[in-house]
Amino acid sequence: MTGAPKTLTEVRARIDALDAELVGLLAARQSLVRAAAAFKTDSRAVRAPGRVEQVVAAARERAVAAGLAPEVAEAVWRAMIGAFIKLELGEHARLAGDAPA
Repeated sequence: MTGAPKTLTEVRARIDALDAELVGLLAARQSLVRAAAAFKTDSRAVRAPGRVEQVVAAARERAVAAGLAPEVAEAVWRAMIGAFIKLELGEHARLAGDAPA
């Protein structure tokens, strides 16, 4: 599909296609998050607030370069990171044989 969409149906179809790509990318990110849990020693290392801010700042910069509103990128990245931290805390606890932190 090239050019501007001509109908709402086409807009929605393109959004659905992008969403499918995003799900695949998120699954790949999840795999890396699970792998990272094995390298971290405690829940503070999992939460890594400094790293979170670094990743959000990079997302904002990339957003500007790509024509995406940086506040949208930041909101999406913070929500995504929060969800992955929760997942990683559970994975870290599982690997340590503990209950989630």
